[in-house]
Amino acid sequence: MKLQKMMTSALVAFSTLLLVACEKSPEMVTLTGKTMGTTYSVKYIDNGQFQIKSEAMHAGIESVLRDVNNKMSTYIASSELSMFNQYTQIDTPIEISADLATVLAESIRLNKVTDGALDVTIGPIVNLWGFGPEKRTTPESMEEQLEKRRAWVGIEKLVLTQEGEKFFLQKAVPQLYIDLSSIAKGFGVDKVSAYVSSQGADNYLVEIGGEIRAKGKNLEGKDWQIAIEKPSFDGSRAVSQIIGLKNLAMATSGNYRNYFEENGRRFSHEIDPKTGYPIDHRLASITVLADSTMTADGLSTGLYVLGEEKALEVAEKYNLLVYLITKTEKGFEARMSSAFEKLLNSQH
Repeated sequence: MKLQKMMTSALVAFSTLLLVACEKSPEMVTLTGKTMGTTYSVKYIDNGQFQIKSEAMHAGIESVLRDVNNKMSTYIASSELSMFNQYTQIDTPIEISADLATVLAESIRLNKVTDGALDVTIGPIVNLWGFGPEKRTTPESMEEQLEKRRAWVGIEKLVLTQEGEKFFLQKAVPQLYIDLSSIAKGFGVDKVSAYVSSQGADNYLVEIGGEIRAKGKNLEGKDWQIAIEKPSFDGSRAVSQIIGLKNLAMATSGNYRNYFEENGRRFSHEIDPKTGYPIDHRLASITVLADSTMTADGLSTGLYVLGEEKALEVAEKYNLLVYLITKTEKGFEARMSSAFEKLLNSQH
């Protein structure tokens, strides 16, 4: 009996040892690729409990991103959005996907939050300035063209409705053209995050073109550490602030990367829907934290268009997590909303 107990104990000890030996140390898996005219990166912690290999995870991520592109890209002529933009019937609802409806509903909501500064119907004017699929118009005809295209723009010319589980979209003018470049990347991050999560990842960081969403902890067991870049016009890189991203999303907008110069003037790729002209103010960049990357992405664009003072005013009104960098005569100066400051103080 005693021998049997000793053998059982030895067997249990051996099994435990075998189990410990077979358990894998957590490791960071990084998957990268290209999408939406930029790059993406997905990092997640693999603790050996995954049912799916990293190759299959990568293929799944690529599939999710292809699907988002095929619904929302203005660069793909056959995308769902492009088909709607080419559709010239007015006041005639056409059925759209739940994904496209989700992004449009948030775009309409954020248009109100940002006092009209985020307007996804600005496509015709974005294209006119050469920041969309069309080539830029010559300056001579710009004012005339702007005058004409302003009449095609306005969120009120877009009608989104729902009947049961179906969604419908209609336009009030034939030329209505939607450009989701200010919010679709963020939605793509959210979709990839949901996919990675569905495959068992509890700790991950998803990024597309600088728009980020984080969940859980990094390999060191800390919140994911994200640097907010200090803007520069000479291509150099410097950090303005580091934030621990805890189950939050982050997006940044600025004019120090995407612009063109003409006759000594610098034109930003961010267009003010009220004037039709690229914005011209001191705000160099704005970073927004939110629960979803789609929301952070849309807000960063809209608040950036508003400029420093108005953006802070809106941030305080809606208790938004906002970090701004303004260009002054002395260099770049950082400001933040009270909600962002509170979050920052809680991390120190």
